[in-house]
Amino acid sequence: MSERPRFSFSISATDGAARTGTLSMKRGDIRTPAFMPVGTAATVKAMKPADVRASGADIILGNTYHLMLRPGAERVARLGGLHRFMGWDRPILTDSGGYQVMSLSELTKRSEEGVAFASHLDGTRHLISPERSTEIQRLLGSDIVMAFDELVPTSSTRDVQAAAMERSMRWAKRSRDAFLGGGAHAEAAAQFGIQQGALDEELRRTSAEKLIEIGFDGYAVGGLAVGEGQAEMFRVLDFAAPMLPAERPRYLMGVGKPDDIVGAVERGVDMFDCVLPTRSGRTGQAFTADGPINLKNARFAEDQEPLDPACGCPVCGAWSRAYIHHLIKAGEMLGAMLMTEHNLNFYQQLMAGLRAAIAEGRLSAFADAFRARYGGARKGTDEQPGC
Repeated sequence: MSERPRFSFSISATDGAARTGTLSMKRGDIRTPAFMPVGTAATVKAMKPADVRASGADIILGNTYHLMLRPGAERVARLGGLHRFMGWDRPILTDSGGYQVMSLSELTKRSEEGVAFASHLDGTRHLISPERSTEIQRLLGSDIVMAFDELVPTSSTRDVQAAAMERSMRWAKRSRDAFLGGGAHAEAAAQFGIQQGALDEELRRTSAEKLIEIGFDGYAVGGLAVGEGQAEMFRVLDFAAPMLPAERPRYLMGVGKPDDIVGAVERGVDMFDCVLPTRSGRTGQAFTADGPINLKNARFAEDQEPLDPACGCPVCGAWSRAYIHHLIKAGEMLGAMLMTEHNLNFYQQLMAGLRAAIAEGRLSAFADAFRARYGGARKGTDEQPGC
């Protein structure tokens, strides 16, 4: 048997701009479009790795910033790498820490060298540079390494957005050089560059051109899902996604709600991540074919239906809304566990449905039917915000 490839991406079918295919790596194949559950601190919260895999996940996401602070990348490396440490033997994509540069901006100071910041845990000072971010991801044993970038709010002035994009492209080159100098890790892993430029078509085009000139294994669309709204995100994706190489995977970072994902797949995106299914599971929200529901609501106290009658996951096959409502109201950890397991299954069933619809040339009908049922039913609900 021949050795598995370091990285390859094949498209098996298209339907409009949408694609379905396989991203092959040494630790296994990733079916696209793919949703990556978020394992911020070396765990997908409230889930065992085997159950994450059983939901249909081919890959998960780890967080460079948080793992750097606790337990520390060097410690994870001494313990055999992130895969062994957390008991997940399939691919892991690690983000670069760039998002935290924006979300924790009150603790940071930016320069051309990188980002100096105070730990939100204990106030200790650290510096993340493109080289250090890449080193941390190498120590973790990441399969897909993300380039380090600078993210600014979409409400920033164009001058600020342009400066951040240009710096991100300089950092992308430094990230790529650091990755390629990584020896055995570089020979086994892949690296994605991140397109920036906020909501501006010209900035997005310049960013894409610079990334392609550097040359990455895959390309991400960054700087969206940060409060601009779905319509604006889709408007940007209409021009931003086609700027990236068609033969490489396209990853929309931090997205999203189920209907966000469907719309992005229609626009040619292959990979997604979001904390929403796990965070919602811990706070009482379940995703269903008829829209999200809040199990804290008293109307579920005697509801003997499963979370989603259209779902065949282990949770829906065994427990009622009434029981899970009771667990949540009582503060029992099993409530968060069951809700999270269901939500991850819902997301993976959605991805499987999208892949099948693309392969069979019926994506438009699938997407319209999904939106009509999911979007119509959720009107007037207290759906939580996205990632």
